[in-house]
Amino acid sequence: MIKKEANNDILIAHIIKGIEEVKGNDIDILDLREIENTVCDYFIICNGTSNTQVNAIVNSIQKTVSKSLKDKPWHIEGSDNAEWVLMDYVSVVVHVFQKHIREYYDIESLWGDAKSTSINTNY
Repeated sequence: MIKKEANNDILIAHIIKGIEEVKGNDIDILDLREIENTVCDYFIICNGTSNTQVNAIVNSIQKTVSKSLKDKPWHIEGSDNAEWVLMDYVSVVVHVFQKHIREYYDIESLWGDAKSTSINTNY
């Protein structure tokens, strides 16, 4: 169990690094481990300002995680229109939104029981 948590922490750190490298906005981590019947342990949610930036964030995450951890997502959805891209790393699921789509779906409220951590950025 401790090894899995350490691996999750390392994966999350590299995902955040990938988001920050292309100036992804409003980064939040939702810890779902205390909620019953969830499909993963963590959601990482962020947004970009356009479909171009959303795709850049997704590509940066993939590159950073692949280069550092030799890991790749199990599945990616939504790359075609790049309004909401979901990257499934099994225990960590990344949601990369365009801002207006994130506000519309408001998944942070849907998972309101989860412990939420916001990541401050300096850009």
